[in-house]
Amino acid sequence: MRVSVPRVGSAQVHLPVLRVAVFYRGILLLDSLLDSVLDRARNRALGMVSLALLAGLVACSKPPQPASEAADATAKTTGLESIPPGDPAKYPPFHDMRGWKNPYFVVREDGIGLVDLSNREVHILTPEQIPAELVSLGSDAWPYGRVVLISQAAPKNPTDAAKAEIRKNRGLLMGTLKELDVGVQEAP
Repeated sequence: MRVSVPRVGSAQVHLPVLRVAVFYRGILLLDSLLDSVLDRARNRALGMVSLALLAGLVACSKPPQPASEAADATAKTTGLESIPPGDPAKYPPFHDMRGWKNPYFVVREDGIGLVDLSNREVHILTPEQIPAELVSLGSDAWPYGRVVLISQAAPKNPTDAAKAEIRKNRGLLMGTLKELDVGVQEAP
């Protein structure tokens, strides 16, 4: 590095002034060097953060599904498609549901009961068992179409917990029937 010595007229500037000028010029060089190092570090850090965000977005994205797979996912087969939708004209009179011939559920605090219409026995089911039970009944068990009768049993001990269990079981049953595209008729 070459430093020019300032001259004032014909006399040379004193040595302390020269030292200050060299020191000041060195500081300016260090300052500009430090700025360039910091700029590079800042640019690298910004680039790394951008790369990390891009990698995160790519890693979290779901690849597009082909149209056929998407259609298959929405149109699940339940085994009840061959049974026509419920026909209210075929239902027995609303005030007397004893003549009901389609599947009949009783929501209880201990589960969901499917009434066997041949002997009036109640078989307690879990929500997972309902689709298989309805499919196993066959098409002759659906004279009114794809609709079921639902009634609610009074809890043996009418506590808040028992009432909550009945509401939970009813919600599970209704959700399962909706997934199966089965209509619901409420018992009086």
